[in-house]
Amino acid sequence: MKLLLAIFLFSSSLFSQEKISLSSLSWLAGCWRMEEEKTISEECWMSPSGSMMLGTARTIANGKAVFFEFLQIVETDSGIFYIARPKGETPTEFQLVSFQNNEVIFEQPAHDFPQRIIYRLDSPAHLFARIEGIENGTFRSVDYPMYKISYEGVK
Repeated sequence: MKLLLAIFLFSSSLFSQEKISLSSLSWLAGCWRMEEEKTISEECWMSPSGSMMLGTARTIANGKAVFFEFLQIVETDSGIFYIARPKGETPTEFQLVSFQNNEVIFEQPAHDFPQRIIYRLDSPAHLFARIEGIENGTFRSVDYPMYKISYEGVK
């Protein structure tokens, strides 16, 4: 019975992925910001075009850049993939495994941390992002509640 349930969940996940296209993620386009004390995290995405979305992210703490990342979401014959290059290093691909109600989930079970990346549009001006997975044998997650900013607002 558990095997049948697993097969159903896997096949329904694949079925839902076949129905969406990259244009379904256009709500992610724009610049988003989160502020906590003396730390600012920003993420900007270009609109879908040419079977891809390009993005960048950075974190500024106490006036200094402490992290940056180059991002892509690409649509291929094999599906939709989120590709992250933290600090410009080797890219990691996360496959889209779920999309519903303006929430998208990408997974890469073989990655160290995170294994899952989640984006959810809570309103046109509020984006919730989350990374999660197992690290050193313990479940860990980091939430990024962000609000939309104009491009000119990115300094």
